[in-house]
Amino acid sequence: VIIYIDWGQNSYGAANANDPAGWQQPLRFYCDDDTIDVIPISFLTHFFGVGGEPQINLANYCNSVDNGTFPDTNLADCSSIAPDIKYCQSKGKLITLSLGGATGGVGFSTDISAIEFADTLWNQFFGGTSNIRPFGDADLDGIDLDIEGGGPNHYVAFLKQLDTHFKTSTKKYYVTAAPQCVYPDANLQATLDGYPFDAIYIQFYNNPCGLQNFNSPSQWNYGTWDIWARTISPNPDVKIYIGAPASITAAGGGYVTASTLLDIAKKTRDNFPSFGGIMFWDASQARQNNRIDKFIKDGLSSGKKCDNSFVFPECKDPAFVQGNNYMVGTKVAYNGYIWTPKWWTATTPNGSINSDWSATISIPATSTTTSTSTTTTTRTSTTTTTAKWSRTSTYTGGMKVVYNSVAYKAAWWSLNEAPDNNTGAWVKLTSCFKLVARSVDCKHARWTGSRTYTTGSKVIYKGSVYIASSLNNVSYDEYRYGIRAHN
Repeated sequence: VIIYIDWGQNSYGAANANDPAGWQQPLRFYCDDDTIDVIPISFLTHFFGVGGEPQINLANYCNSVDNGTFPDTNLADCSSIAPDIKYCQSKGKLITLSLGGATGGVGFSTDISAIEFADTLWNQFFGGTSNIRPFGDADLDGIDLDIEGGGPNHYVAFLKQLDTHFKTSTKKYYVTAAPQCVYPDANLQATLDGYPFDAIYIQFYNNPCGLQNFNSPSQWNYGTWDIWARTISPNPDVKIYIGAPASITAAGGGYVTASTLLDIAKKTRDNFPSFGGIMFWDASQARQNNRIDKFIKDGLSSGKKCDNSFVFPECKDPAFVQGNNYMVGTKVAYNGYIWTPKWWTATTPNGSINSDWSATISIPATSTTTSTSTTTTTRTSTTTTTAKWSRTSTYTGGMKVVYNSVAYKAAWWSLNEAPDNNTGAWVKLTSCFKLVARSVDCKHARWTGSRTYTTGSKVIYKGSVYIASSLNNVSYDEYRYGIRAHN
């Protein structure tokens, strides 16, 4: 399980101006243990600032007011952070660049401007070359979109152009996003539907669908995002991270205690194959809140799988029956999920934004297509729904029916023989089945450049497990784990 935590905005300092000892520390400070896996530097706040160049603001560590800027621009020279970036990368951390934030000046007017901006970022922050390098010769590991305004257009063109640059390098780069939990996201949904992201870090805070409403089917909507990940996203292996405030002062709403968050994380991990880990806002808040990041990482350590496999939960709930009325609290199995109604309903479960149902557990799909949109074609195959048993119908061996919310298959010819009469004419079926995937416990140590490894040693490096083929030589990827890399 991967822990993602933002650095750059000194959230604790903003909420606790009189406690400078707890303010944001240098980047390398957060890289000295195995808790945090991904650190986005937040934020690049303006795409086209003074002189047509971007602008970055890293609060108390680098900004255009307290630090020098490049000539004829308002882009801060933060090259002093380069050694910290390289240090964290040497510890196996992914250091990415986060674009946007709540108050940024972002957005594109045309595909051409988006493509030109991608070229600028490649040359200034990644593997390209430029006289303007805000982080010196440090080469970041990817990009994160935290777009909360400025319009939703032209981001796919931007990412596709950036991807052409990424593919010229042997280095692996990652592309992620941080949408609001409200589905569909007003600023990012078109981009999420049009580009194969490696992971999305959903902000389950400052929204009605936040963590504070986990036990409310009419509000909590992780299941909707799981449906998106598995049926709409161009990358069917995209991972979803639960975004959480790292303390009560980190957000306006959505904070839950560490033990409550761990319980939510475990349930989500065990119920949905899309789960990837936890995102915290932000590093300074987590450190001051009794290391909530470490508490969650340690609590999720048992049961994690280096090969990213998933064991579908056993289904014990009855099949959905067309035409039945369902009350709040009931559960039914239908089309790859266990559903519970948000309120009284007689409608068919589906993942649309106007659905009366909430998907609570993922199971192997056995019936009709589920979609989060009435107009989107999904990857799930479509079959017909099993009909209700009728006393006036004739049935032959192999035919399937639903009787009292339970599925049955005919053993032989019958007429007016109720499926539950124990005559042997009918065989009771489960409404879904249990699928067990290959599972590999992930108990290996994180790789470090300061150690010597013998042949056969196993280590974790940037979300994968490697085996040393010779002395101090990490050779090949054994099991994929975490967000998928661009190659």
